[in-house]
Amino acid sequence: MTRLAVLLCLAATIAPAGLARAEPPTPLAVFDIELINTSLAPSTPEELERIRALGRQLRDALAQSGRYRIVDLAPVQAALDKAPELRNCNGCELPLARQVGAHQAAVAWVQKVSNLILNINLKIEDATTGARVRAGSVDIRGNTDESWTRGLRFLLEDQILADKAD
Repeated sequence: MTRLAVLLCLAATIAPAGLARAEPPTPLAVFDIELINTSLAPSTPEELERIRALGRQLRDALAQSGRYRIVDLAPVQAALDKAPELRNCNGCELPLARQVGAHQAAVAWVQKVSNLILNINLKIEDATTGARVRAGSVDIRGNTDESWTRGLRFLLEDQILADKAD
């Protein structure tokens, strides 16, 4: 009986320590966000800067979540410069992600339907299997820095980083 009591006490002190240990962040390749302009108006310099800024915001937010470690894509930049649009390339991003040591790959794009209607899309896939790990899309109204930033924040908080019961 004494031996059982000692084992139970040991288990009670060890278990919480094991539960408190967090998993290391997943290495993630976050590719540049693409702007898909299906509107009648041409893309503006402001939109091109917004797409770059949104990419920085996406990388920062994913890294700050503690779930991801953003990997450097510089070693595969030459291949990326020659690659087709990643959102429709049938997984061509996956070997590039693996090449830089990522376990997952994030592909995002903004579709400009008009100056009033845009949507931000993001998919995160397993770099080995191509299986979708997370995905989401959000519609935004207004083509401003603020609307793009708010849209991305909502997409991340509500769909990508939200803990969902599967």
